Amino acid sequence: MKILLKTVVLSTSSLLITSCSQAQIPAEPVEISTEQLLAPEATTAFLAMDDIEWTNDRVTALVAELEALQAHGLNPGHYHIDTLKSAIGETRAKLASDAWLSAAAHLIYGKVNAVTVEPDWTAIRREADLPRLLAEVILSGGVENSLQHLAPKTPHYRALKDELIKALVVDETPLKPLESKELLRPGSSGDAVKAIQQRLLLKGLLLGENVTGKYDAATEAAIKEVQAENGLDVDGATGIATIRALNRDNKTRIESLRVNLERLRWLPDDLGQRHLRVNIADFSVTANENGEVVRTHSVIVGKPYRKTPVFSDQVEYIVFNPWWETPASLAVRDKLPAFRKDPSAVDRLGFEVLDRNNQVVDSSTIDWNNVSASSFPYRLRQKPGDVNALGQVKIMFPNQHNVYLHDTPNRELFSKRQRAFSSGCIRTHLPLKLSEWLLKDTQNWDGVKIDAAVKSKRETRVTLAKPVPVHVLYQTVVADEFGVRYLDDLYERDQRVLAALDLAPQ
Repeated sequence: MKILLKTVVLSTSSLLITSCSQAQIPAEPVEISTEQLLAPEATTAFLAMDDIEWTNDRVTALVAELEALQAHGLNPGHYHIDTLKSAIGETRAKLASDAWLSAAAHLIYGKVNAVTVEPDWTAIRREADLPRLLAEVILSGGVENSLQHLAPKTPHYRALKDELIKALVVDETPLKPLESKELLRPGSSGDAVKAIQQRLLLKGLLLGENVTGKYDAATEAAIKEVQAENGLDVDGATGIATIRALNRDNKTRIESLRVNLERLRWLPDDLGQRHLRVNIADFSVTANENGEVVRTHSVIVGKPYRKTPVFSDQVEYIVFNPWWETPASLAVRDKLPAFRKDPSAVDRLGFEVLDRNNQVVDSSTIDWNNVSASSFPYRLRQKPGDVNALGQVKIMFPNQHNVYLHDTPNRELFSKRQRAFSSGCIRTHLPLKLSEWLLKDTQNWDGVKIDAAVKSKRETRVTLAKPVPVHVLYQTVVADEFGVRYLDDLYERDQRVLAALDLAPQ
């Protein structure tokens, strides 16, 4: 069904759910006030149209559509479904119209306003003139599947939806969550170890005779198996990420699927014919072209206390052999303590020190122990070279977060499975190959030219012939050639989205 692309009549903020009565339906029809509607402006606009009627058959079809919302991770009880079944007359028309418009908006835009849980969100959302769209549905008699057609049509969304449908019919007693406030490893003992062993026994990864409360070799081997299955570092120690994996039962999987279906509804239909997609939780960036993933690169993202933000932008230019203009916050937080400890590191690591007049200062004349952190008087920048923090290349999409893709001299970190080591930027494995793909349409910039630019040791800036969209996302469930994969909620963001999805109408 074609969605009319017009000014949004129904905003996400106007769709805050306001009632979900479980009370008995009165025998006599009651007047529904505007305050009781979920989308009052859109409902009023729709009901003002001529020749619109909610017949019994249409209401029956709508109820079936609302019940099917569970497969999208939405709660059918949030859309008047109980009262609608018994309502008549004008009340039924109001409730039916309001329910369809609200559900349609949540399938198109998402139920949760993205910026309330991801303050840096900038992706352009899908739009539709919903009252007019509902009028077309009613007049064409096509209430059946009218809501289903509004959900995202990407293979990723369909795969997660299918996975949720299967999970919803699994009859499994939820697990009591494990808790551990310390890192447990071989040699540890106590009740926390015994609880973990009982969970491993339940999962068929440990024998009953090994449930002793002592972290032995059998326990270590079982934990390594859990870690390998969940894409974690296989070190045999039980930390926060491993505990989260052990707690992942069917109920948790359902919650994760609901959260990630909602995140996919926040995205526009068109991410770009050629675009980059970073998934922070998967430590990866993919180059996408004509709907296909053509390249996948491992990345290093921000530490949990220096999180990489979620936002969209576009790659405008690439710099080979870049200088690193050290952000003021990192200069004070990281470099000043290092220089106090070892003043020779300034020159050894190729840093230039500039004063407030942008004049280079001889670092040997600076007593770093007397330099104020609160009013740091210098600007630091690092020369191109083997130890430059940006490595050989940076891929720029100018943004307020000063976040971009770049190389790194610490390439050994890519051998880790969980790679949250940066200060927010996205360090990329084999970035020259990714640069070659980005510059494919830029005249005279092939692999040979890129290699020559790098070997020159001179900073070289290349503007892309056409900017390439880049989307930095946080998806903790993904669907790819390996199937549906559940990832660690590294930044612990899922619960906030889930709580907003479950928010009872007020």
